[in-house]
Amino acid sequence: MKVLRLIFALVCWGFVLQVNAWGGDTLSDVLKEKGMISKEDWMSIQAAEEKKAEEQQKALEEKFPVSVSWGKKGFEFKTIDGKFATQLQWRFQGRWSYPERGDVRTFGNFNDGAESTFELRRVRMKIGGHGYQPWIKYYFEVDLQPTRNSGAGSGSETRVIDWRISLAKYKFLSLQVGQWKVDYNRERRDSSGNQQFVERSIVNDVFTIDRQVGAMLYGHLAPGTPFDSRYYAGVFTGSGRGEANDDANMLYFGRYQWNFLGRDLKWTQSDVEYHKQPTGSLAFGAYTGIAKCTAWSSSGCGTLGGTNSAGLAYTSDGSATNGQYRVEGMVEEFAFKWRGLSIQHEYHWKQVKDNSFTQGAPGHKTNLMGSYSQIGYFPHYLIPAVPKPLEVAFRYAFVDPNVSAKNDKLQEFTTAINWFFAGHKNKLTLDGSWFTLDQPSSVGSDQHEQRVRLQWDVSF
Repeated sequence: MKVLRLIFALVCWGFVLQVNAWGGDTLSDVLKEKGMISKEDWMSIQAAEEKKAEEQQKALEEKFPVSVSWGKKGFEFKTIDGKFATQLQWRFQGRWSYPERGDVRTFGNFNDGAESTFELRRVRMKIGGHGYQPWIKYYFEVDLQPTRNSGAGSGSETRVIDWRISLAKYKFLSLQVGQWKVDYNRERRDSSGNQQFVERSIVNDVFTIDRQVGAMLYGHLAPGTPFDSRYYAGVFTGSGRGEANDDANMLYFGRYQWNFLGRDLKWTQSDVEYHKQPTGSLAFGAYTGIAKCTAWSSSGCGTLGGTNSAGLAYTSDGSATNGQYRVEGMVEEFAFKWRGLSIQHEYHWKQVKDNSFTQGAPGHKTNLMGSYSQIGYFPHYLIPAVPKPLEVAFRYAFVDPNVSAKNDKLQEFTTAINWFFAGHKNKLTLDGSWFTLDQPSSVGSDQHEQRVRLQWDVSF
């Protein structure tokens, strides 16, 4: 009897193996093929199996209503009905720099001692997603900030740098409220994780309006046509990141971006995606506001370096009076990507009007100008022997902190090499810079400084 059972088990196992060999057909399919069951019986069995599968899926969804996956925005937790979703992503930048940690911008920077520094420049947690409806979106970003390049102190400080809610039901008209990097210019708006160089140019610190608290209307018009364009218009406190407005004055801004080839250009640098078709944008932006700030940064309200048109240093934001400065700016911007080539350029104008009686004659104005141009290319697409993940890039930038004064121009020449392990999500960047600062002949010779940086940027 035991022998018969063993033989029967072996026959059944062999039958199962044969079924698997038939390309994964079900038992009912095999029996139908052999003519052992009728077509009606087969259809009845199929309907029963589908019903059972649906019941099992429904039971599974009731027991586990949330799915977990991983994608380009990190780990995603999403309800089965699609009404709620949360993405969680971590990111860090490890950097070595010599002989300067940051940009060389003032005479004192050119003449200080050398520094050789290892640092975690950015360590961040990003939380985003949608709630109730896919078009009700939210986003938070927390900076654990283990080290600082400039500003107050060098110790650790955890801070919420971004928080916003977007109502984006319609592409042509959306609303966003919260705190974020104002969509004024591409270099600042591009994430530091999507940069072509280790850090932004010397233009950024002087001309950015950075993170602000406020509200903005924006939209995408005529997509895929010669009139493809994006617009942004917003009102903000003008006090910078993490600071409440202490007067009735606000900052107003607008931006118009024309995607002149009918294809939208994303907020990212380097042609990692390899645009098969040429894609470009031409944009113009402007802002105006009254505040204590003459500059903004990721640290919030700040003060321009150097001197104003009266030859005096700007009053620091800590001691400036409410409404002391009217600050206005304009930018012209161009960006282009095609087959591994990327070009990006901005030209900035800024005016600071001092309304106080403490800085010379009231109402005097200081005009500032600055620009950068950068180009990058993946040589593999021209010389196949060159590794595909390798990109080379060059940037030139200048800042004129006072147009009415001579011999004060600051210039930057930077060359970079990128190796993309997984696009911008995992890359290694080496760049070298040459800085010059013009000086009046009565003061001394022009200043020169070099800097080299190596950075590993990872997001997951």
